[in-house]
Amino acid sequence: MGKLYDLLPAALFAAGAILFAGCGESIDSDQATDLSIHSKKTKSEMTPQEEWKTKTLQYVSDINGFVERGIRDGWDDVGVQPKDPGLEHLADAAMAAVRRANKNGTFDELRSDWPVAHAPLIHLLENKAHSIPVLMLQDDGSIVARIGTEYQDGKVVHIKGDEVHDVDGIESFGQCPNRRYVAIATENGVQITDGWQGPEVCMCQWPTGLEDLPEGATAEALEAPPRPTQLIPFPNGQRVLLVSDAGIFVLSRGVARRLLPTVADLQEYIDEEPDEPLSFYLSMQHGAVSPNGKWIAVGHQDSTHPIFNEDLEQIADIGNESSYPHFALFSRKSDTVVLNSCHFYNGVTLATPTSLFPGLKTGAYKNDERTPVVQSGARVYAGVHRDGEFIVGDADGYLRAFTKTGEETWQHFIGSTIGDIDISKDGKTLVVSTYAGFISIIKLDAGERPEFQIGTGQHAEQRRWLFWKNEDRPLIW
Repeated sequence: MGKLYDLLPAALFAAGAILFAGCGESIDSDQATDLSIHSKKTKSEMTPQEEWKTKTLQYVSDINGFVERGIRDGWDDVGVQPKDPGLEHLADAAMAAVRRANKNGTFDELRSDWPVAHAPLIHLLENKAHSIPVLMLQDDGSIVARIGTEYQDGKVVHIKGDEVHDVDGIESFGQCPNRRYVAIATENGVQITDGWQGPEVCMCQWPTGLEDLPEGATAEALEAPPRPTQLIPFPNGQRVLLVSDAGIFVLSRGVARRLLPTVADLQEYIDEEPDEPLSFYLSMQHGAVSPNGKWIAVGHQDSTHPIFNEDLEQIADIGNESSYPHFALFSRKSDTVVLNSCHFYNGVTLATPTSLFPGLKTGAYKNDERTPVVQSGARVYAGVHRDGEFIVGDADGYLRAFTKTGEETWQHFIGSTIGDIDISKDGKTLVVSTYAGFISIIKLDAGERPEFQIGTGQHAEQRRWLFWKNEDRPLIW
């Protein structure tokens, strides 16, 4: 198939934030006839609902056809990109319909009459949207999610079917790559439990900020525990990777160790700024633990892509292919790691076999054959791996799937920057959160692409939750 992102016109992806994302059942012959009739009406003759549905479906059909022709025939002769129909004036009517459907429980009718769209809602997001940076799909199909950015006070919710319950006393959590253990931030440390709210297996102390300093260096201790950007328990349930802007640490019972900034980084800072206090602040901090527990990939805006082993020794240093390291992810079998670096809303993702780790060192922008580029264009915020493909979410609201050798297999548009992604054990259900306050539940390999949906894969969004400010309740669409 080739690399879809490389093939598509840059303008299509630059406009990602204004594209529609819809989903639902396929259109039958009667519905197609209705749409044909509606399309012959003028704007003044259509009701708001008719205009929303008709123009949304037409645009989705046009943009999907445009992409398919471009991939099949090349972009030189594909023609003009379909124009966004501009339905912002119908946003209030659409949201009124969403509220009525949630009050009455008529969700199927809602999806049929008012197919999900993103672009018409953009002007509402500044005052409505909540960031959803972390979520977790349970084996029973329920979803745990944090509502609100990790840098501010927020809350955790548990979604079960059509119901949402607040989880008192928990603000930050994370799960291990083998999905068994869960880490929960508490006042006294990071608690590791066997399953969500299961029995405690380990309590890890918070770092003081004085760990692993250069010899003879002094620094002020942290005034409070750092706010976690990520909490990732190790597969043995006895350690947790803490990613924060105050540093990246591995915590265990009674011990905290710093990975970043490294001792060498701190010594360089001391040498360059001998009269300044040590600085620990990180930006774009991120980390990943391999499912077998042997490897740790970490990074931040000013680093490369350092890799540590289970003894917390740095054993590889991989050069970034774009300006700022931004994301890392291991495959389910721990045999491959993908590493993303970004520049503005674009990015480059490279991959390398973990068998090369001991002693692997590459320079930045070197196009090293040991760390080939497997995806170009995406600033990656979240990702998962299932057999045969990595699935990542980017700054433009797209899910992108590709193999470890760089073949892009499908793409799927949701809208807004992706916050987090989780996948079921069987690889058939994907849950995705965004910075717009959406949680999307997607059936993978559904067999066909619904008429309401922009994308190239045979996947179907089953439900979209809206966690918005100033609403009486979370809303199902």
